[in-house]
Order: sequence, then C-alpha cells, then structure tokens
Amino acid sequence: MSLVPEAPRPRAVMSQDGLPIATYDFGDPDAPVVVAVHGFASGALLNWHASGWTRDLLRAGYRVVAIDQRGHGASAKPHEPSAYSMELLVADVVSVIDTYLLDDVAYLGYSLGARVGWHTAEQLPDRVSRAVLGGIPDADPMRRVAVDQAKAHLADGTPIEDRVTNGYLTMAGNVEGNDLRALVAMVEGMRDSIEPTPENAPAQPLLMAAGSEDGIRDSAVRLAAAAPDAGFFEIPGRNHFNAPTSRAFREAAIAFLGGATTR
Repeated sequence: MSLVPEAPRPRAVMSQDGLPIATYDFGDPDAPVVVAVHGFASGALLNWHASGWTRDLLRAGYRVVAIDQRGHGASAKPHEPSAYSMELLVADVVSVIDTYLLDDVAYLGYSLGARVGWHTAEQLPDRVSRAVLGGIPDADPMRRVAVDQAKAHLADGTPIEDRVTNGYLTMAGNVEGNDLRALVAMVEGMRDSIEPTPENAPAQPLLMAAGSEDGIRDSAVRLAAAAPDAGFFEIPGRNHFNAPTSRAFREAAIAFLGGATTR
C-alpha cells in the first residue's frame, strides 16, 4: 500500500483575467491551511504530492491547498507573453485564497513559487501568517534564457546554441504534460516583473531555504538577511532541482510552520 495519500481531482478557480487556475485540496477542511505553490516547469502534484510534502503536512495536522500556476499542470496555458507577469501570478494566488474563503494561511513555495510567495506575503500581511520560501534568489534566473533561440527551436527545430536555454527547455520537456510554448511565453512575459528586494520584503516570519549545492544559495542567504524576520535553512547535499524531495527540508519547514523560530 502506498504511503502517499490519493490526490484529489483539480478544482478550477477563475483568475482575475478569466483563466482557470487548477487547485488541489488535501486534508481536513477545518485544519490550518498551507497554500503550496510550485516552481517553474513543475506542477502542484509533482512538486508537493509526489515528493511527500502533502503526506507529511497532513500527518502534522494541516490542510494543503496546492496550486498549478498558470502555464502549468491543469491550469490554463496561454501562449501570449502578456498573460504572464509577477503581478498576475500573485493575483492568481489571491484569487485562490479568496475563492476558498481563507482568512489565515501559511504559504509554502519553491523557486518561482517562492518568488510569488515573497510578493503575496507582502501584499497580504493580515492573511498570510508565515511563509516557507525555498530556492529563491534575489533576481530572476530565467532572464538568462535566450528567448529568441527557444522560440526558433520550437517553431522549426533550429538548434539552441545557448547552454542555459537548452538546459531549461530540456528540463521542461522532460515533465509530462508541459507546454513548452506556454513556458517560453512565461519567461518572455516576466522579463520586466518585480523582483524580491529589501524594500518589498514581507514582515511576516519567513523560513528561506536553498540546497547546499544550489548555485543560488548565496543569493538566498543575502535575501534572507534583507528581510526583517527571516531565517535561512541550508538543505544538505541538494541542488536546485532535487531540493524539494529532501526530508530534512520538509522537517525544518513543518517545524517552522508549527511556530519554531528561524534564528
């Protein structure tokens, strides 16, 4: 018998601009809520369910509302860059919180989902009580993607010369159900989006985390130091891509969500 609870069917929430955003509701409706938001080219079930997070959070007494961000999973996947910005991604999370009638939530995000969480927590100081933000740098690493090369490759198979761009497309293409045109549109559309800075840091307690082998680790440490109430957890032996599967990360996050201090 599997130790992973069965995944619920997705429930669509309409975004402010009329797109269906898929959500997954795990656990006791009366339990404290954790809103979980995945990273780029991943999905709610891949990032949080298959990796053991929903199982461990439910065992710890939480309800989990996980979100497929636009462009991912069972959510809408528009191909227009104008459909993607940090403001829109944050608005999607706010729409989910509003639709589920949630007044007090904790936030759990990884990579892109952590960047979204930084701004969501700042925007909702009275409704997001604390946040776990993993794999979050102080700048958008996807700005290194050569969008023109990616679009040409998808259009007619033109070889990608840029190593970073090829790596992103290969990684994204290895995830079943991904729409690469939508993901490239997201990269293009978010080029001028707001970034995490000391000036827009949330005031809530934050647990920042990054793998010891992650290239953005030092950036995440700097970002944690810039927030008024944040601590940093180094995920031992993990890089950016396998950090979400770390038991140590899950245990530290769940302890923090239960009220443990970060310093």
